Amino acid sequence: MTTTSSPTPQPTASHRAPAPTFAVISGAQVRQALHRREKQVVELVEATYRLHGSGDSVNPPSYFLRFPDRPADRIIALPASLGGPAPVDGLKWISSFPANVPSGLPRASAVLILNDHDTGYPFACLESSIVSATRTAASAALAADRLSHGRSRPTRVGFFGTGLIARYIHTFLAGTGWAFERVGVHDVSPDSAAGFRGYLEQSGATGQVTVHESPEELIRSSDLVVFATVASQPHVTDPDWFTHNPLVLHVSLRDLAPQILLRSANFVDDVEHCLKADTSPHLAEQLTGNRDFLNGTLDDVMSGRVSPPTDRPVVFSPFGLGVLDLAVGKYVYDEIALAGHLHLIDHFFHELRRYG
Repeated sequence: MTTTSSPTPQPTASHRAPAPTFAVISGAQVRQALHRREKQVVELVEATYRLHGSGDSVNPPSYFLRFPDRPADRIIALPASLGGPAPVDGLKWISSFPANVPSGLPRASAVLILNDHDTGYPFACLESSIVSATRTAASAALAADRLSHGRSRPTRVGFFGTGLIARYIHTFLAGTGWAFERVGVHDVSPDSAAGFRGYLEQSGATGQVTVHESPEELIRSSDLVVFATVASQPHVTDPDWFTHNPLVLHVSLRDLAPQILLRSANFVDDVEHCLKADTSPHLAEQLTGNRDFLNGTLDDVMSGRVSPPTDRPVVFSPFGLGVLDLAVGKYVYDEIALAGHLHLIDHFFHELRRYG
């Protein structure tokens, strides 16, 4: 059983390269490999951001497959290549179908393909909705930590949107040492808000849990605000709701009107990726004709090139980089391989001899 994607030697008359293997990794295996690994995954995501910031990655623009007859639905392809000590290439293929939710299915579904760095052969296909939620939550937890330096550490968190991503972000905040005096919850669906409150209470979350009917009430009562919605255009428009200068994890990217960003300090994961596809930062660029409202990237903050101010709201808007999916997916693959639990598909690659 092959458990790593080691470099493949060049074949000679007496030495033929070993046949590539291909593994399928289920969501249950992914979940088990990542369970209670919040600190390790956040460290992995931080290392990946640093590799990306140093130029040791390739992260092309994402490709959006949209449907004229289903404008709310989309499938996104995120190709990427990651260098460093464990180089890997690959592609995440993730769909977002909001109408799934009323029928009882999650909105998002995904697979991740990992390709060998040396041969290009794909060596694994992973169920990736968990990988995607994990890297998103780890990125948010890392940003909350680094962007709160120099200011009072938030003690009141508010979740605007209460789906899978919100649950993972809360799990990663708790798993990396955050404790809150109060936890606020708001969702356009009362059932979703109630379900998230039930999750918080059952998980043993610290702090008093309050469900807010008003978005303004949630924001004004929180010094850390997490946006995790499926909004396609800005729906929070009043900058005065943010005069208490909270730290905002704008994970869903399209909740905030440009006017709010223009009165805030703004950080992104990658400038070129974030300022497109009508995200809130993209709309702010279109409104002003420049990018002067951006203060820097998360890597700038981690490297000490930029310090977040304390006299304005601080907004982190992460587009979500494919290299993060690769890093987390390769971590999962290696953990499962080390345990000897890879499910290899026999003879997946068949035509391996040029002349039969």
